[in-house]
Amino acid sequence: MADQDPAPPAGFEPLFRSSPFLETVGPFYYRKEPDGSFVVGVRVLPKHANARGSAHGGLLLTLIDIALGYRAAFSQRPPAALTTASLCADFAGAAKVGDWVEARVDVHKVGSRLAFANAFLMVKDERIVRANAVFSRASGALPESTSLPRGHSEG
Repeated sequence: MADQDPAPPAGFEPLFRSSPFLETVGPFYYRKEPDGSFVVGVRVLPKHANARGSAHGGLLLTLIDIALGYRAAFSQRPPAALTTASLCADFAGAAKVGDWVEARVDVHKVGSRLAFANAFLMVKDERIVRANAVFSRASGALPESTSLPRGHSEG
C-alpha cells in the first residue's frame, strides 16, 4: 500500500534547510508549487507515534512551525530572519503511522517587525490541524546559504 511507503510522494525532496533537531525529528521534505511557493511534508514513521499509534502532537507542531516560518521567511528576497513569537494550533483530527502529512500555508504579511501566517495540516483531503503564528523579525536577512535550491524561489 502506497501510504505505508516511508518515502515521500513524487516531487518531494529533502528539506532545503535543516538543523540537528529537525534531523532527529524528521525527515522533512518540500515540493515546489507551480506558483513558486512550496509545501512542507513528513511521512509519519513508527518513531513519530504516540502511545495510541497516532502522530505525536509534537511532530505535528514541529511541522507547522517550520512550514509557517520558512514560507513566511522565503516570501521575500532576501529571505527574512524570523523567530517564532507565538504559535497557536487546534487539532481536529489525527494522522496515523504511514500517513503523509502536508502543511498548506497562507502568508498574510511580513512587515518590518512582525510576520503573520496561517496553515492547515492535511492528510489527503482532510484538515487535521489548523494553526496560526506570529514571527518577530530580526534585522538583516538569512545567510545566502539558507536560500532555496537554485531554481526554487518563493513568488
